[in-house]
Amino acid sequence: MKNVYEATKDRIKYIFDNFDHVYVSFSGGKDSGVMLNLCLKYISDNNLDKKITLMHLDYEAQYEVTTNYVANIEEEFKEYLNILHVCVPFKVTTCTSMFQSFWRPWEESKKDIWVREMPDNAMTASDFGFYDENMWDYDFQEKLSIWAHEQSKAERTAVLVGIRTQESLNRWRAIHKDRDSRLDNLEYSKKVADNIYNFYPIYDWKTEDIWVVNARFQFNYNKLYDLYYQAGVPLDSMRVASPFISEGQESLKLYKVIEPHTWGKLVSRVNGVNFTGIYGGTTATGWKNIKKPEHFTWKQYMEFLLDSLPENVKVGYLSKLDTSIKFWREKGGVLSDEVISQLDELSIKYEFGTHNYKTDKKAIKLDYLDDIDISDFKAVPTYKRMCVCILKNDHLCKYMGFSQTKQETKKRKEAIEKYAKIL
Repeated sequence: MKNVYEATKDRIKYIFDNFDHVYVSFSGGKDSGVMLNLCLKYISDNNLDKKITLMHLDYEAQYEVTTNYVANIEEEFKEYLNILHVCVPFKVTTCTSMFQSFWRPWEESKKDIWVREMPDNAMTASDFGFYDENMWDYDFQEKLSIWAHEQSKAERTAVLVGIRTQESLNRWRAIHKDRDSRLDNLEYSKKVADNIYNFYPIYDWKTEDIWVVNARFQFNYNKLYDLYYQAGVPLDSMRVASPFISEGQESLKLYKVIEPHTWGKLVSRVNGVNFTGIYGGTTATGWKNIKKPEHFTWKQYMEFLLDSLPENVKVGYLSKLDTSIKFWREKGGVLSDEVISQLDELSIKYEFGTHNYKTDKKAIKLDYLDDIDISDFKAVPTYKRMCVCILKNDHLCKYMGFSQTKQETKKRKEAIEKYAKIL
């Protein structure tokens, strides 16, 4: 039986054998770094006269160590790369503020408070005819792969994305949903557009595998991870991402220690950064064991929290909540036999529904609960979980496992069709 490294070598060979254009999404993190290095190693080992398109979405606000690492990679391997270093003011989710649901890197009107100067090789909004100011970063990234495919005049484009299912449930979903869109029934593939496929070559790797390969082949990696290690951050909690998203709240305070000069710029860049730096990872921002006033139910506490928010933010949360309530009442979520038996023990009323997911779990229809004391707290819809969402400033309600509403999905689909026609 092959180990994950041997399996990934086979996957990379398949990609290079079947696609004339290989495009690597490179964040500067450990996963995309290993994936890029494995592709470069494959080219070198097989003496291929071929270049990789390296795409880096530059979010402006990041560690200087990460900026230097990306620049070093682009310079060291420039003869093997077609570099797309993207500095565009798309919308990016922020969870540091109850008032501000997004911010824009490289926003021209905020140039005087940019965290750093724009790099010399930056590609800006004017370079991308499909760019629209209403685009979120993930929308832009989808259109960019189509744009790059057209620009390269490729027959087939493989977009390599360095995500691992171990990292989060959302990443597991990204890889395992839409099974009908796979190429040759490969679990690590997904069709994006005509002749364009996403591939996830290291989807089944563990964190330890990343560092074993880095050590074995002496790959260049982001030295921010060494600083994280010295700061006592657990191996599985080390992230290189936009500092203002939900996943970054707990570690945002590390900027103060690792790069105090960068921290000073972050504080003035996005609303709520200093508060999150102090209280991120505590009950004040919905982490750990949160508590409510004794005279409130969790539903009442949720209503109290919502009333403290700006009206447009409140409406956004209520829209997500209404969608979820309707889903659980009419269709039902899938739950394991263990969770169902715990519902029975607590005399929770529910009905069996139907689903067409490829899982052994059962569809269960039930009303929202105030709170529930079971092992898998996040499996069942409760108003307490909604309170956690609000305290986290999780405007997209990822903690609740919410998907996009039908209206949001429709808008996104229309945008994809629109820009596909333009390209």
